[in-house]
Amino acid sequence: MLTQRAQAIHLIAFDVDGVLTDGGLYLSDSGEEFKRFNSLDGHGLKMLKASGVELAIITGRISRCVELRAQNLGITHLHQGVSDKLGVMQALLAQLRLPASAAAFMGDDVVDLPVMRYAGLALSVPDAPQVVRDRAHYVTRRGGGCGAVREACELLMSAQGTLDSQLAPYLT
Repeated sequence: MLTQRAQAIHLIAFDVDGVLTDGGLYLSDSGEEFKRFNSLDGHGLKMLKASGVELAIITGRISRCVELRAQNLGITHLHQGVSDKLGVMQALLAQLRLPASAAAFMGDDVVDLPVMRYAGLALSVPDAPQVVRDRAHYVTRRGGGCGAVREACELLMSAQGTLDSQLAPYLT
């Protein structure tokens, strides 16, 4: 069942804090926010995009460093300051002319549940509350900001038969 869901995915959207990062919020005395991103996750996202899957970020917070990270990774569907993640996902799917079954969402907290329950594939991380993990189709072994996104990307590419071709340039 997981493989079938993963095979159908043409768009995956990610929350940021606790998924693309470890969930820690680093604030300077001047109020500047810092986040730590994982380079393994970044390369996984680049490979997944190159395999033909659209990438999106849908997050409740607004942060310049998230904008910069999205630009660096070539993620054009960036939605920050979102209070209705489900509404944004529905609008994005309408724009891309995709059904909910072709979308995945990776989240880590109760605010992510509406969009996780709507998407064809719901992914989460081990540090998520039990209520979230219980409603995920797959919970990564690695934590948010520590390779969880890479694991999710490889899961999708493996199911879709594109992982070997994405790894081939590094193995020859």
